[in-house]
Amino acid sequence: MPELPEVEALALDLSGRLDGRAIAKVHVAAFSALKTFDPPLTALEGAFVDGVTRHGKFLDIDAGGLHLVLHLARAGWVRWRDEVPTIPPKPSSKSTLAVRVVLDDGSGLDVTEAGTRKSLAMYVVHDPADVPGIARLGPDPLTPDFTRDVLAAILQRAGRAQIKGVLRDQSIIAGIGNAYSDELLHAAKLSPFKPANSLTDEQVDTLHAALDGVVGDAVRRSRGLAASELKGEKKTNLAVHGRTGETCPVCGDVVREVSFADSSLQYCATCQTGGKPLADRRMSKLLK
Repeated sequence: MPELPEVEALALDLSGRLDGRAIAKVHVAAFSALKTFDPPLTALEGAFVDGVTRHGKFLDIDAGGLHLVLHLARAGWVRWRDEVPTIPPKPSSKSTLAVRVVLDDGSGLDVTEAGTRKSLAMYVVHDPADVPGIARLGPDPLTPDFTRDVLAAILQRAGRAQIKGVLRDQSIIAGIGNAYSDELLHAAKLSPFKPANSLTDEQVDTLHAALDGVVGDAVRRSRGLAASELKGEKKTNLAVHGRTGETCPVCGDVVREVSFADSSLQYCATCQTGGKPLADRRMSKLLK
């Protein structure tokens, strides 16, 4: 799933490519992706792109006073095309194409979604806040006003909720998903199931520093990369997420996994849980 660093880099890459270009046409190949009807897609035709920004994990293309907002969900991606086909795409269950944006010079971008579970979303709105997911977003962790004290207050309000879930909740902190929450907790040496309000002052300090050291560094590494390079960059620099059975780069222990119905988390027992493997959530009581 694209998270804050990848969406930030996509916004930067597309901003350079779309600067000074007008939207000629927007084709929807997967009708379930379009979540709005007013303004209509045709309202974007002829509108010049004024900028591309990010709100949490949402990508926002500002064009002529309207906003084409994309949420790439779990398996969505944006692929730049120097030349798009002249024939509009047809809906097909065999194709990953969800949306095609055609620009006035014949270039454009394809928004794709792999897999059978379709949750990619596109909105055309007058204001980004008209998108329910954006309206509910918590603070962005990389803004200057996201201080250590702000994080401490968030954790206290979360009460006994598990820290992994708190970090992933977009209404609490914007932009962090499954991968970077694993990475943050590994860097901060915290169990993913530790209650949010039980962190010591030192642990809050460490977690706040990890936000810049993990997520901030990922943003800095990703800047200037083309969309086609971002997935490889992310995977190469992950310490534990998606690395079950491999060696922890910090201590040399094996990276372990806890599986859930539709996702999983990865962690290092030596670094994060005092050497004790976490029990499977579906089988027994969680280690706190």
